Amino acid sequence: MSVATTAAPVRKARAGHPFVILLVAAALAALFTMLLAPAGPAHAAAYRYWGYYQLKDGAWAFASKGPAELTPKDGSVDGWRFAVTGASKDVRDPRATPSFGEICGDTAAVDGKKRVGVVIDYGRPADGSAGAKPPAAVAECAQVDEAAHGDEVLASVADVRAQKGLVCAINAYPAQGCGEEVKDVSAAAKKPDTPVQLTVAGKAASTPAPSTDATSTATSTAASTAGAVPSSSPSSDNASVQASASQDRSDEGSGTGTGTWVGVGVVILAVLAVGAVALRRRQQP
Repeated sequence: MSVATTAAPVRKARAGHPFVILLVAAALAALFTMLLAPAGPAHAAAYRYWGYYQLKDGAWAFASKGPAELTPKDGSVDGWRFAVTGASKDVRDPRATPSFGEICGDTAAVDGKKRVGVVIDYGRPADGSAGAKPPAAVAECAQVDEAAHGDEVLASVADVRAQKGLVCAINAYPAQGCGEEVKDVSAAAKKPDTPVQLTVAGKAASTPAPSTDATSTATSTAASTAGAVPSSSPSSDNASVQASASQDRSDEGSGTGTGTWVGVGVVILAVLAVGAVALRRRQQP
């Protein structure tokens, strides 16, 4: 006697569907990574230029605007420093901090005029181009009209070479160039500053700036690093420069946050892919 048998239905292979889902998920993860991950480490540009500072509470602060837009008050002190700066750790303040009294104490007040101390720090040999021999730092008392701006204060005590509003040289230093970009900053230019003695209006030397290393310099001058670029004019003030420098520093520090988001995105896509595969299998007859 023969027994009738019924063949079990053959289940159609669907192995290709999970593979396709995983392939799509991998492609999406790669795209997500390319969109968020930076193409490479960002570096703030460095420039060789005259920086404009103002003495506040015994410490230098980079000027919030260009010298043509700021009006120093009577009894204030302006500072100028030639150096290679740009990145947040490369800020170079004038290397001496004489008080207004030390600079202008012997200059009598005049009605309708204001007195402003001016510190001119020509920087170190390493700050200039090859073979540079910067003059010694000096300070002078400017007596100018009450409405005089920072650039007019400087011009009253020194010869200034300017180009498109940018201060290129003070008392013929440097002899050439104007705020040029420096692609390779030398090791000597990266070294921390040391205080200097400066001549005040032909008198004895005055107070040097406190000695700082690269780390403390960056910390104590956090507000000034935003303006670590060439001095500016009414057409291009330091406020625009601050935004650019801030963006450079933001790019430098964005690696951690970007990496975190990339990781989160990959995990989410992987979970979605696994869930899709599981759901597909449950729907199979």
